[in-house]
Amino acid sequence: MSEAGATTAAVEDELARYGAMARDAMHAYLPEAEPRRHLWSLVAEYPGRGGKAIRPALCLASTVAFGGEVEEALPSAAALELLHNAFLVHDDVEDASLLRRGQPTLHAEHGVPLAVNAGDALVILAGAALRDNRRLLGTRLATRIGDEFELMARRTIEGQARELGWRRDVACDLEPDDYLDLIMHKTCWYTTIHPLRVGALIGSFDRVDLDSLVRFGFYLGAAFQIQDDLLNLLGDEAKYGKESCGDLYEGKRTLMVIHLLNETNGKDRRALERFLALERPQRTAADVAAIVELMRHHGSLDFAQAFGQGIAEAATDAFEAAFAEVPDSPERHFLRDLIAWMLERDA
Repeated sequence: MSEAGATTAAVEDELARYGAMARDAMHAYLPEAEPRRHLWSLVAEYPGRGGKAIRPALCLASTVAFGGEVEEALPSAAALELLHNAFLVHDDVEDASLLRRGQPTLHAEHGVPLAVNAGDALVILAGAALRDNRRLLGTRLATRIGDEFELMARRTIEGQARELGWRRDVACDLEPDDYLDLIMHKTCWYTTIHPLRVGALIGSFDRVDLDSLVRFGFYLGAAFQIQDDLLNLLGDEAKYGKESCGDLYEGKRTLMVIHLLNETNGKDRRALERFLALERPQRTAADVAAIVELMRHHGSLDFAQAFGQGIAEAATDAFEAAFAEVPDSPERHFLRDLIAWMLERDA
């Protein structure tokens, strides 16, 4: 196995290990209660489907890297996973998505009202996990962690509102910087920045500058999102777990779409604008295939791949600055190796 392959395998092993710990902690908050058929069995569906566990892994590894113990961060990691699954349920409704982790989305299988209610329940359970931090870490630190969760949730819903607004308003006058600003809020804050900050907060017992982690978390999250957008177009649907080209069916302004908007004119530009103005049920497989072909022709896929590589290089520099005073450890190595993994992963 090549060195890169060995690093990828090691990262995925660590993600699986952290994910198992976080899922065990999370499942402790899932009630064995009634009504099961219309609520609690639905609440348990997305958590039971697994996932990459990037968020809890970042939280747990950061905790240990900054001097803490995994056990001290398990309630926060569980809260992150519960809230993440709540966001997924609600996002799937808002996007009219069909697949999540290789299975029908919750609203597709059970209807929108029950799915939304289950998503609400996941938010409440996340709050219960956070309250356990008072017992484990004390009131002051638990309050600081709660403040971080509130900041993250606000950033995330602001980003979601911007993306939904672009689609509603058929926004076409966009630049790559608009995309980066969007994912800073919608993806990076809750996928990478927040877990790193919470882990550092717990591990150091609130003795490090959390702002130093924002730049690294931003570049790491941006690399994740760019690769996710590319996999949505080019990845194996069975492995990726979501609808192939689902972002295009949903009219999302990915980096490739924004590049294409800026590269096309004449009939190609008009075709793209007409496509983006359609509602999801009006977009056909032929329409989507035509847009993908335009992306290939105008270099939008190559642009996104090169852009992602540049982001990963910036993430490496930002990591060295953010972790300059952090002692060498397996956790520190894992956090650094995640940078390359973000762009090499195929699911």
